[in-house]
Amino acid sequence: MGLLTGKTALIFGVANDHSIAWGVAEALHREGARLAFSYAGEILQRRVMPLAAKLGSDFVEQCDVASDAQLDTLFASAAQRLGTLDILVHSVAFAPRAELSGAYYATSRAGFQTALDVSCYSFSAMVQRALPLFNPASCCLTMTYYGAEKVVPSYNVMGVAKAALEASVRYLAADLGPLGHRVNA
Repeated sequence: MGLLTGKTALIFGVANDHSIAWGVAEALHREGARLAFSYAGEILQRRVMPLAAKLGSDFVEQCDVASDAQLDTLFASAAQRLGTLDILVHSVAFAPRAELSGAYYATSRAGFQTALDVSCYSFSAMVQRALPLFNPASCCLTMTYYGAEKVVPSYNVMGVAKAALEASVRYLAADLGPLGHRVNA
């Protein structure tokens, strides 16, 4: 019997068996958690489905985290099929490749918006939808990177996105802490 036996985790961000989200999924599974997965697009389906099956999960659904409609659909499905949640894992980040090279000051508005939407806002959007499903003392977890605090060559707009994500974690923790939930990066 593991530390998470009887707990349910919804995991966003597994792309393959080298993903940070996959390592998190394996650790949660090792501790007895029931797992549910979301993947970003059809191309990833063929990679994520066998991985999820390896850990005994039959909840594997596509979701573009930049789409409120798709997030609504995914969380409605989670409510119907899983009932409640104890753990939300956000291991999602993206910026157009062109925004990661050259000087940061050359970042385009569209690239900036995409990076912040997918890498930062999506966490808040997920928490909004997960909150009604949370059992007492649930946990929201996201992944950050050193580039949020220090300049890392070729990380550019992703550093700004991760810094915004870290600030979001603090505000979400202030909101959810009094409700008995934890938010960590």
